[in-house]
Amino acid sequence: MANYHLVILKQPYLNAILEGRKKIELRLTKTRHHGFGHVFADDKLFIKESSGPVCATAIVEAVKNYEHLTPQKINEIKKQYNHLIGGNDGYWQSKMDSKFGFLVWLKDIKTIEPVQIPKKDWRAWVVLSEKENFGLLKSQIKNSKI
Repeated sequence: MANYHLVILKQPYLNAILEGRKKIELRLTKTRHHGFGHVFADDKLFIKESSGPVCATAIVEAVKNYEHLTPQKINEIKKQYNHLIGGNDGYWQSKMDSKFGFLVWLKDIKTIEPVQIPKKDWRAWVVLSEKENFGLLKSQIKNSKI
């Protein structure tokens, strides 16, 4: 059974995904954060604009997790995948001290009618559950959007 996730994105990355220019979502962090090790092929993503509504859905095509990252390993990820990630040099430089990361290949990206949700915390990736889903799973089952 597939998992559901809420993924929060800032511009210009959100538009790059919606326009098909960004094929991989990358998360690099200093500590093991939400999503790491909990994202699998065929999982369903609700995509939310930072400080905005949920505006799209996607399916996870593939995932690659990284632990014990070093600046050298991060530069290797950049060299191998940045043409699909679209990170600028400032982004990569700001992430050089990350120890964990995961790449998520996206497919079946679809815009949806914008949905405002009552999310007020700073998490940029939320593994949704029956207990915590911001009403998205109820609408998912009712409307079969993904």
